[in-house]
Order: sequence, then C-alpha cells, then structure tokens
Amino acid sequence: MEVKTHILLIEDDPSVAHSLQAGLNREGYTVTCVSKGAEGVNFARGMSSTQGQTNLILLDVRLPDGSGFDFCRQMRQLGLRLPILILTAQQDEMDKVLGLEMGADDYITKPFSLRELLSRIRAQLRRAYGEFSNTDANLMYVDDLVIDLTRAQVQRTGVSLILTPIEFRLLVYLARHRGQALTRAQIIEAVWGYTSDVDSEHTVNVHIRRLREKIELDPSRPKLVLTVPGIGYRLAG
Repeated sequence: MEVKTHILLIEDDPSVAHSLQAGLNREGYTVTCVSKGAEGVNFARGMSSTQGQTNLILLDVRLPDGSGFDFCRQMRQLGLRLPILILTAQQDEMDKVLGLEMGADDYITKPFSLRELLSRIRAQLRRAYGEFSNTDANLMYVDDLVIDLTRAQVQRTGVSLILTPIEFRLLVYLARHRGQALTRAQIIEAVWGYTSDVDSEHTVNVHIRRLREKIELDPSRPKLVLTVPGIGYRLAG
C-alpha cells in the first residue's frame, strides 16, 4: 500500500485551513489540521520519536495562543528535524528573518496560490527526503567536522551538532563545492529548490549566520564558511 506524505497544518482560520487541506488532499497529501500552536507542539512532541509519521509542518504566524515563531522554536528545541514552512501575512523583512532565526526552513507570504505553496512543499520534501536521505553510506570531512550523509548528522570530535534540515543541506552543498565561490542565487536554487529573488537572498544570509553559530569555533571570525564580497560564500578549501 502506498504511504502518503503527511503534513501537519497549524492554522486557526477555519476557511483557510479547510481550503488548504482540500487542495493538498487533491494533490495526494494527508493533512492533519490543528488550530492552536500548543496543539501543534503537543502533536509534534507525540511523534518526536517516530518522525516518519509527519513529513512537513505548515505553521501560521498569527495563532490565538501565541506567535508561530515561538512555537517553531519550541519544536526545534524538541529536536524535530523535519521541514517547517512558515505561513505569514507580514511583508516586513524582519518578520521573515525572525521566522528563519527561530528554525523555519522557508516561508511563504499570504495571500499565496496553491500552486506556489505546492512548489515550496515539494522543494522542501525533495531536499529533506530525496537527494540527501537516499545517499549511499558516506562521510565528508571539513576541518574537524565529520558530515555523515547517511544519518544527516554532523559531529565535531564525537559531539553531535544540532543542525536543522536546511542548515545540513546548506553545509553539504558548500562542502561539495569546497573552495568554490557560490552566489546566493546558486545556493537558493540548489538548497531550497526554487529561483532566487531579493527576499530569498536575504534568507541565505540568515541561514549562513545560523550555520556559522553552530559550526564555527568563533562565529564572529569564521574560518570555515567565508564571505566572498560581491559574490556570496565559499567553504574554505
């Protein structure tokens, strides 16, 4: 029997939730809807030991019991590595940056079309469970980091570093092109799976900063992930 991709939708507007669930169901996805952030966190906590039950989370920012940003952070603190896509009505860049800082993998601004949402969902699922999840047993070494492609884990001297799925894919992409100057547009297309724009290039900057905070010994003076002025970033060769 075919196992359908399961999505957890955290959205308090009944009409929006119903519309999204119906549209996603037509595309072959199974969708669980909850209307409060705490419900979503509890659902996530219940499946934290069997992450395969849910493949992706759609999380609205404005919820009746708090900010979606806070609930996103709580789920990351639970150790959940599955993709989280923020649904926001805010156009302000700082709101988008905040969502990424809290651990979201991507965001989409309301109003959006189902076609655009599906594109973002497919890109996240492809990156989380496709290219990297099915890689043959393999290790990559970056300075004192060990990247385990099979388990999607990064270690330094035997200690695991907790990276989100996007951060892991970003590091792997940089490592696979070690020493090469990569533009933000190249990074967006390879790691996120869609064509870049001004906002998405800001997204790269945020995730690079978060990645440095986790893998650099001194994030303020990075030795691994280097900025290439006027171009983008490269991993030290």
